[in-house]
Amino acid sequence: MPDTADLFSKNPGRHWVRLETLTILRWVAVVGQAGAIAVALWIFRLQIELGFAAVVVGLSIIANIVIHFIFPATRRLNEREAALMLLFDTLQLCLLLMLTGGLNNPFAVLVAAPVTVSATALSMRSTVTIGAAAIGMTSLMAFVHLPLVTQGGDILRLPEVFLFGMWAAIVVAIGFIAGYARQVAKESQTMSQALLATQMALAREQKLTDLGGVVAAAAHELGTPLATIKLVSSEMVRELPEGSELREDAELLRDQADRCRDILRSMGQTGKDDLHLRQAPLSALIAEAAAPHLSRGKTVVLEPGTEDEPVLLRQPELVHGLRNLIQNAVDFASTTVWVDTIWTETSLTVHIVDDGTGYPPTLLSRIGDPFIRRRRTTPDARRPEYEGMGLGLFIAKTLLERTGAELTFANGRDPYDGEPRPGLREGAIVEVVWPRPSPIEAATRNPVLPENQRFGA
Repeated sequence: MPDTADLFSKNPGRHWVRLETLTILRWVAVVGQAGAIAVALWIFRLQIELGFAAVVVGLSIIANIVIHFIFPATRRLNEREAALMLLFDTLQLCLLLMLTGGLNNPFAVLVAAPVTVSATALSMRSTVTIGAAAIGMTSLMAFVHLPLVTQGGDILRLPEVFLFGMWAAIVVAIGFIAGYARQVAKESQTMSQALLATQMALAREQKLTDLGGVVAAAAHELGTPLATIKLVSSEMVRELPEGSELREDAELLRDQADRCRDILRSMGQTGKDDLHLRQAPLSALIAEAAAPHLSRGKTVVLEPGTEDEPVLLRQPELVHGLRNLIQNAVDFASTTVWVDTIWTETSLTVHIVDDGTGYPPTLLSRIGDPFIRRRRTTPDARRPEYEGMGLGLFIAKTLLERTGAELTFANGRDPYDGEPRPGLREGAIVEVVWPRPSPIEAATRNPVLPENQRFGA
């Protein structure tokens, strides 16, 4: 599914940051800074350079006012614009801290706030730039700052060891909190992207299912008028003199009616099959899932159907999930893929085994997670649609779990040596198990189809 892979070819967070979000955060910071200065002046009676502090706080106010009148509130910032705004907030906060005691000010820990915001929304490069600026300004504050002076003239200053501890704590907080926030945001973003791809895959499968019914209805409805056209044109051919232009037109009309009939017959067969497969035996459903991969140069061994095999509802997520698992096995198999089915009174199991290299042990515990590998610079020729990022297995696992299945991934041999065994069931193994009674099983063995209407009714 190349269109889904194209969804992730660009930086998905490039235009995620809304301008309104950053301006609201800046207004909150302005209110907090003004409140802190007011408390320091009027409650604790500290001597602060109010004029300089007001100018620094005013810079943020002016910036927000200018942004409000120039840009719409719904504007989304690109990487550079968002980084510059957060860098401005970092420098403004550090300058205000220099005027109010530097590292002696307990609010110095807020220097980590803009870096954390950057880590959740911007690239690593922008985050490192803002973090370096924050650490540099924090180091400068340790030496360049105006002291906090009480009303009685006493200077509030921490011992040197505590100042060093404050500096170290801020630096560690910048690195740790920003790194943690970035990791959480990255995982959340990755999962959102993968779930979007899953929804797209399910929507595509549902659309194909619905299209089969539309085709069947169209073929049925158009059959009668085409038969009438064929009958009338054939009578015209018999009655018109041979070699006349009208007879040639009638013959052309008859031939085109035959052509339309053949097209609708081929299309309608797919639609009729779809109607019958609203529910289908397990073997038929697996055969449908494996059909696109039977001519790809690998042998796909399917078990023949039996009279007592379960009859399943043809759910789009079930078909697409099994198809993805079979595709993955065919991609990495050496020569053969086996699809086995087992059913008991308590469970329904599908085994998909290949004779390829198997799953690398380092990735075995993470199979089913999206994007377990970085994007390759050169696509994998075996499966270019997912570029080896684990997205296909994630989609299959997610869709099948929606039907109530539990999936297990394993290797056919231990210890793992990374060597294929052509013709032997010692490659990758996928086990899909549904508990019985299962919601995917049909209530009756025979599909209920509409009654045929009498000809001419």
